[in-house]
Amino acid sequence: MNKAVNDGVWSGSWVAERLGVRLEGDDELTGMLGLALRRNPKRAHLLVSNVLGKHVPQSPSVVYGAGFALGRRVRELLGAEEAARAVVLGYAETATGLGHSVADGVGLAPYLHSTRRPVAGVARAGGFEESHSHATSHLLLPEDPALLVGDGPLVLVDDEFSTGNTVLNTVRDLHERYPRRRYVVVALVDMRSAADAGRLAEFAGEIGARVDLVAAATGTVRLPEGVLEKGQELVARYEAESAGAGGLSSAAPSGPVAQFPAPPNSGVAAEAGREGNAPGSGPAAEAGREGNPPSSGLAIEAGQESNPLGARGTARSAPTGPQPEDERTHPHVTRVDLHWPPGLPDGGRHGFTPAHRTHLEDTLPAMTARLAEALPKSARRVLVLGFEELMYAPLRLARELEQVAEGVEVRYSTTTRSPVLAVDDPGYAIRTRLVFPAHDTPADGPGERYAYNVAGAGFDAVIAVVDSVADTPELHAPDGLLARLSAHAPQVLLAVVPSYVPGPLALPERHPMLPEPLRGPAFSSYAPEEVGWLLQDLSDVTLEAPTEEREEAIQSGGAHYAESLPVEYQPSEQYQELFQTALAESAARLAQAAGAVTEIVLAERSPRPVLVSLARAGTPVGVLMRRWAQFRHGLELPHYAVSIVRGRGIDANALRWLAAHHDPRDVVFVDGWTGKGAITRELTAAIREFEASDGIAGFDPEIAVLADPGSCVRTYGTREDYLIPSACLNSTVSGLISRTVLRADLVGPNDYHGAKFYRELAGADVSVAFLDAVSARFAEVVDAVDATAKELLSGDREPTWEGWAAVERISEEYGIHDVNLVKPGVGETTRVLLRRVPWKILARAGAGADLDHVRLLAEQRGVPVEEVAELPYTCVGLIHPKYTRGATGADGRAVNL
Repeated sequence: MNKAVNDGVWSGSWVAERLGVRLEGDDELTGMLGLALRRNPKRAHLLVSNVLGKHVPQSPSVVYGAGFALGRRVRELLGAEEAARAVVLGYAETATGLGHSVADGVGLAPYLHSTRRPVAGVARAGGFEESHSHATSHLLLPEDPALLVGDGPLVLVDDEFSTGNTVLNTVRDLHERYPRRRYVVVALVDMRSAADAGRLAEFAGEIGARVDLVAAATGTVRLPEGVLEKGQELVARYEAESAGAGGLSSAAPSGPVAQFPAPPNSGVAAEAGREGNAPGSGPAAEAGREGNPPSSGLAIEAGQESNPLGARGTARSAPTGPQPEDERTHPHVTRVDLHWPPGLPDGGRHGFTPAHRTHLEDTLPAMTARLAEALPKSARRVLVLGFEELMYAPLRLARELEQVAEGVEVRYSTTTRSPVLAVDDPGYAIRTRLVFPAHDTPADGPGERYAYNVAGAGFDAVIAVVDSVADTPELHAPDGLLARLSAHAPQVLLAVVPSYVPGPLALPERHPMLPEPLRGPAFSSYAPEEVGWLLQDLSDVTLEAPTEEREEAIQSGGAHYAESLPVEYQPSEQYQELFQTALAESAARLAQAAGAVTEIVLAERSPRPVLVSLARAGTPVGVLMRRWAQFRHGLELPHYAVSIVRGRGIDANALRWLAAHHDPRDVVFVDGWTGKGAITRELTAAIREFEASDGIAGFDPEIAVLADPGSCVRTYGTREDYLIPSACLNSTVSGLISRTVLRADLVGPNDYHGAKFYRELAGADVSVAFLDAVSARFAEVVDAVDATAKELLSGDREPTWEGWAAVERISEEYGIHDVNLVKPGVGETTRVLLRRVPWKILARAGAGADLDHVRLLAEQRGVPVEEVAELPYTCVGLIHPKYTRGATGADGRAVNL
């Protein structure tokens, strides 16, 4: 066990005593878990595993054995026949090694782990968001696209099963793409509350599959009222007291140090416990931070005997006088060539098959022998230190070394992205912390990384194992990981594992010439110069299905929402009157926003942009932007509409056509508004995939929108959540075009996504009338547009993702547990009422005429409207969270649960 356990002190007592946090569970629980503090707007405590090998150095046999034993339990649960058909999926970064070990225990199961590292040439087979995070998304990048296909059991492995949100969101995403009959969730600890305990069975019933749970230990975290605020205050007081006691030094620390958490805007992607805690965020973030720039080496020093918070110090102070000329002050780093076998993956990022496992087993002894030979003969305590997602290869090397190196105590842990407070007390799980800059050129930008409980642990040698992508100048820099390790161990060895990149994938055979865009009046009621549709015409195909049938199919995983179309809503006379009133009252406001966003695009993106609207909500906005550029600057900007589908990405053939006819750097993607930002994320991932698959670079995924109430983008006309009348209707305000369709039997690999032209609705069409009403107000808003654009261009427009955080909160508060069923903002709420099965509408107290049409639609569908005092949006639409046709009345109207 860790040092705290050997001392006879539970490594959670320090936090428990000060915050009143209690761990209740079986006999295994406190031996497996300690507690630490972190900055997090949602959670103060961090569960620190003693057997995971991430934060706490541990015997590699214990770490590997914990995962392998769980795999054996899964094998027993499934039976040999089903286990042979299983696929194991682990979570980055914390559970990549654990998932590997579970797969070994299952037996013949191939293994894949999610990753935050995009890899050129590898297409995404799926992905998901962490339910409490707006940080970088998880990607699934198997070398073999068929790895996740099939009906064998899928085994999902995480270190901790707390609320279950991340796992359930993953299963939803994968079940929609690759439905199967059985899932097994595996975790070291099951820490669900009583309220969350029944959700797994309910979820299994919703998707029509069996979902089992296997855990090594079970318990619950008991949190007293106000624990979050108390935890934040405790961190702030502790840092302030440490700084006030004279504990700041500009010298590089040479004893075990507890560095300040990442400075604001340092780019660190916080990941502790998967809660999405933004670095340096929260009320306690600024304590003791003055003059402490990123990577400055400033440390809280130990030896502060009078610390009123009861800690025994966070580190021993750095020596100040002359030091002996030994290896500790003149560290020696030795590079060891493992002779890693060519073609053997370094882990499960792209898949790890049973054949790979056999190859590794055969070559482990020789690679480990090279490490053993390089160790100093006097070494008696050795740490093998892995690197973030690279956990399994160093774990296996460490376990083999432990078995062959006689008289040597081997421990294993890895570096991490997670910023956690360090306190040098046996009753605290994170005793020391080393801080160093990221050294793998991460996709989310530079930032700090950490190694916990390494400093001061008395290691005679540290073997750092990284992949070749991470063997960069930053690794070897004076403030890099190797230098930090050298300050705390006489000998540092560096072993580099080649980063496995699958061979080039065969590109799909393409049609020699993609079709030209469709244009009105043959396709859409817009004038031909207003927009070209990079779509195929499916007008003669019956695609509509009753709303209730679609909802049931979508939520059960039986169909994707883009495989069919809702029956077009036919507005009543009263509703049409509301639309006309709303248009008359908001036309000037819309004209100002359209002008402002166009001016920003012209100033920052391109003097002659190519507008590419995301069909169909973005298309009226794209036309308005084109009209403003013509009105104000005499520009005739090209404008096209393309399809993007949540979970499926953007139409790659449309991108190929655009790249063949325009400079991708001039393309500006346009949408109507942002909700929680799902399409923003989808487009970013899709462009990254397209660049990797086609080798065509230059497309900027930053979306320009009329309104950005979700604070998801930098290019917008306003961030107010107000009524955009084009959101009130469907095709009759969008050129009589349906939403886009993506179905395998209709859309081939060389085809554009499809859509329908509803010619029969021409009598109700207000598409051009809407555009003309807004354009007619251009002249009167010129001064306001200039002022707005100037203010926006000079201000801070960085996305805060406030909308995503609000959606997560609402999802949990209303017991929905699926952010995809929460649709924020006036536009998205209207879509819920027009196209989905609504459950209830949340309206900001005091919202006025902007919600008249929402109230009318809600009344017509029998949906309750609930006023909420504090709501970041004007309104939020909630889709029925447990929809079956039995959940509605005979008239098809949603009932209240």
